[in-house]
Amino acid sequence: MVEENRKHLADIETLLKTVVFNKASDLHLVSRSAPQVRIDGKLRPLAMDVLTGSDIEYICYALITDAQKSELEENKELDFAIELPNIGRFRGNYYYTMNGDLAAAFRIIPIDIPSLDELKAPSIFKEIVKHEKGMILVTGPTGSGKSTTLAAMLNEINETERKHIITVEDPVEFVHTNKRSLFSHRNIGTDTQSYARALKFSLREDPDIILVGELRDRETISIAITAAETGHLVFGTLHTNSAIQSLNRIIDSFDGGEQLQVRNMLSVSLTSIISQSLLPRIGKGRIAIHEILINNNAIANLIRENKVHQIYSQMQLNQQNTGMVTQTQAMVKALRSNLITKENALRYSTNLQELIGIIGE
Repeated sequence: MVEENRKHLADIETLLKTVVFNKASDLHLVSRSAPQVRIDGKLRPLAMDVLTGSDIEYICYALITDAQKSELEENKELDFAIELPNIGRFRGNYYYTMNGDLAAAFRIIPIDIPSLDELKAPSIFKEIVKHEKGMILVTGPTGSGKSTTLAAMLNEINETERKHIITVEDPVEFVHTNKRSLFSHRNIGTDTQSYARALKFSLREDPDIILVGELRDRETISIAITAAETGHLVFGTLHTNSAIQSLNRIIDSFDGGEQLQVRNMLSVSLTSIISQSLLPRIGKGRIAIHEILINNNAIANLIRENKVHQIYSQMQLNQQNTGMVTQTQAMVKALRSNLITKENALRYSTNLQELIGIIGE
């Protein structure tokens, strides 16, 4: 009888096809609700029946292995990526809500990796990726397009340079085809135990470039800085909203006695910080707004001398030559080009008083 009642349920492949068809970014399956998709940043329910926890389990267990089911039941959550032929590639997360109901979130990952030109990324991004060594951070809140920007930057290298690129992610999202470069993709959990361990051993794997999915703890950050300092180009992400916040997050990950050494190392190894936010575009879609910090002698001195709070002012000097831009400047440019609304500029601003001073409330 239970099986009969479930015949009306859409299978997971049908649901994920709906995501692709509607150009949605995410699919949410949560009990006591119909399936919902996120389109241009807004959740929209599908015209389907309300789901129960057992419905979601029935739908979602079809995608995972017995080993993954055991991991889910033991850890109460599961991260994975999956590619479905003729549908697309997705990052999945299964988790439990109250009453022990299973829930799921899926994010679509483009199989065709976009170029920097297709993303309409600032032209300086192509210059940033030409560095032989150093640390490039792409930061921003969840869902701000960090992974897509990083994938496009690595694609630019893949199109033009012969490099060995190791990516360490949880899970691997974009899978690169070897063009001029050679990619070694590694999943946390299945291919390696942790970011820190993978980073440590990657230095013995003859990499030119290392992508760290997330700089989530002191040990990972420390090894990443060392790798950048010793001749590798390291890409990483942080869930921070600005260049200054990113620097403070890294430095504050270390004890007071270690911070002097970390600031010295960071002043040498940092290449750039790109802080990204995705705003609704007037008309349809979304637009990426970038704050860009490029390390130079003046910035490096301020990092070394523990004057991070002065860097924001330094970013605004001689910008035609440095290529730096603040989020406020990028917001104002998009606003004056009629790409975003004033309301959204104010809502997403990380320096609200400065922005109000320019555009008013």
